Amino acid sequence: MRRPRTVVHPGAWWGWAIGLGVAASRTSNPLLLGLLVAAAGYVVATHRSTAPWARSYTAFAKLALAVLVVRLVFAVVLGSPIPGTHVLLTLPEVPLPHWAQGIRLGGRVTAESLVYAFYDGLKLATLLICVGAANALANPARLLKSLPGALYEIGVAVVVALTFAPNLISDVQRLRAARRLRGRPDRGVRGLLQVGLPVLEGALERSVALAASMDARGYGRTADVPVAVRRTTAGLTLGGLLGVCAGTYGLLTAAGGGYGLPVLLAGAVAALAGLRLGGRRSPRTRYRPDPWNARAWLVAGSGAAVAALLALAAARDPAALDPGVVPLTAPALPLWPAAAVLLALLPALVVPKEPS
Repeated sequence: MRRPRTVVHPGAWWGWAIGLGVAASRTSNPLLLGLLVAAAGYVVATHRSTAPWARSYTAFAKLALAVLVVRLVFAVVLGSPIPGTHVLLTLPEVPLPHWAQGIRLGGRVTAESLVYAFYDGLKLATLLICVGAANALANPARLLKSLPGALYEIGVAVVVALTFAPNLISDVQRLRAARRLRGRPDRGVRGLLQVGLPVLEGALERSVALAASMDARGYGRTADVPVAVRRTTAGLTLGGLLGVCAGTYGLLTAAGGGYGLPVLLAGAVAALAGLRLGGRRSPRTRYRPDPWNARAWLVAGSGAAVAALLALAAARDPAALDPGVVPLTAPALPLWPAAAVLLALLPALVVPKEPS
């Protein structure tokens, strides 16, 4: 049966999520970060399928909440360099040796330090939510089909790693439900030990089946490529990926806004040229490749637009996107950056729900 043409290319979902992540890195305003989380959560709730890998969003949301709590605990226990006058409580302070200057255990806990830690932790939590949204929306098997030939072997390893955890969670839930129906305990150390062996057995069976299917499809075949082409491919790919990393770092930091975009574009061009040449080594065909259609452009473009508009807002009005905590004031919602964040909801309007 042919796949409906309304299905969006999986790379578009990753482009959308990366755009939201870049936007989250440009602000510490909790109201804007909350809008980003709400937009990503709404799109996931309306468009994720019932496949095992689509259930990973809940795990990422729990991880994001844990990161936020840990950041607040660190601010309470280890203190914060942010000065403050609103003392909430005073913990017993543990004296440390002279070589641990700048670090303290206990002491005063101020409202300013907690608010700063909350802003900082919420930014990282939003980044995790964006990554979880991409994992829940992009089909990893279809994403593997779209990879260049030079990255096919690496892509297989990544896809297997990404799908291992959701399948493992699904097996644990299924076995625990079966034990409950039989009136057996499914919690505690005893229940965990009795569930662990069938889960490992199922993982081994899936590994053997995956190896057999990969061998039947001729996985690992390589073609003869001249030495000069191999060296050129390695140079372009390595240099391009280094440029992409440096450019991405520049975009994610306020100090690198001037060089980030040119270095990123130059690195992307070099990496794509290297991947194009490297594809000659891996002869393979694609069965019904996913098209990059207008909907894919809209999905990826909406994330890029959110990132670009919030980067512009951070340059023009940094105080609105990074509210201060000294003196302690309530953050305000900047109107046009908030309207820009709402562009992240565009996929919910233009993309029909993917059939499960």
